[in-house]
Amino acid sequence: MKKDIILEISAILEKRKGSLADSSYTKSLFDKGLAEILSKVSEESNELIEAAESNDENKKKKLIHETADLWFHTMVLLSYEGISAEEVLNELEKRFGTSGLDEKASRTD
Repeated sequence: MKKDIILEISAILEKRKGSLADSSYTKSLFDKGLAEILSKVSEESNELIEAAESNDENKKKKLIHETADLWFHTMVLLSYEGISAEEVLNELEKRFGTSGLDEKASRTD
């Protein structure tokens, strides 16, 4: 499995943003705008929470599926806002090895 899939998806999102394809789900989200994209992020977030709260034998599978959905729609949001996945990955890399408490205390905003 390729671990750089996030960057590959990011590149595809950028292509879809500028495409003319009527058959692209992603393009339809871009065309509908921020409110629709935020609605999808919220929906997927709620579905992830529901999966985490479930107690059935498919919990792990549901968590993986809903996390993938949430990550994808979050990436659509970032692309819509002109933010690359690489920028987010760089931020995560910058924080790596730093205590979450220290990182949060260092924020100025």
